[in-house]
Amino acid sequence: MRRTGLLLLAVIFAGPAYGQTKTGQNAVTPPTSALTCGVLKAESARTGSTSNWTISGPSAKTTETGTLRSGPRFECLDGAILVVEFTSSAGHSFFDAYFADGTNIGYGRQQIDKRGNRFVLPIQAKARIAAPLRAAFDYHCRLDIPIDPIPPAARADCIF
Repeated sequence: MRRTGLLLLAVIFAGPAYGQTKTGQNAVTPPTSALTCGVLKAESARTGSTSNWTISGPSAKTTETGTLRSGPRFECLDGAILVVEFTSSAGHSFFDAYFADGTNIGYGRQQIDKRGNRFVLPIQAKARIAAPLRAAFDYHCRLDIPIDPIPPAARADCIF
C-alpha cells in the first residue's frame, strides 16, 4: 500500500511536467491576428508573455513590443482609421488611432470614452484629424489643461 501511494504521488507531481517542451522548443505556433483597414494594415503575434504588433501604412511601418494584460485589439473605422487598444501588464490602457496620411493620435484610455460603437475623444484631437475623417468620432470637453486648453469656440462641438 505504501509503494502504491508513493507511485501515485510521483505520477501526480510529474503530470504537469510531462507535457512541457525543452527550452527553446516551440511546439505550438503563436496565434497571429491581422486587420486591413483601407491602406493601413495591423498584425500582432504573441510569444509567451510578449506581444508584438506592427502597423503598416503607405509611407511608414511602426512596430511595438510589450508585456500586455490584454490586446492589442484592432478596429477599423469608416474604412480608413485603424484603432489599436491595449492594456499594459501594469494596468494602463492605451488608445491609438492611425490615419492613412501617416498621422496618429494616442491617449491613455482614461481620456477616451466609447458610447455604443463610437469613440469619444478629447476635443483637442479634432484639430489633429484630417477634416474628412473628423466625423468618425465624437468629442468631449473634460480634458481642459493649461498645456492644451480648449478654445471657447470648440466647446460647441462637445457632447459633454
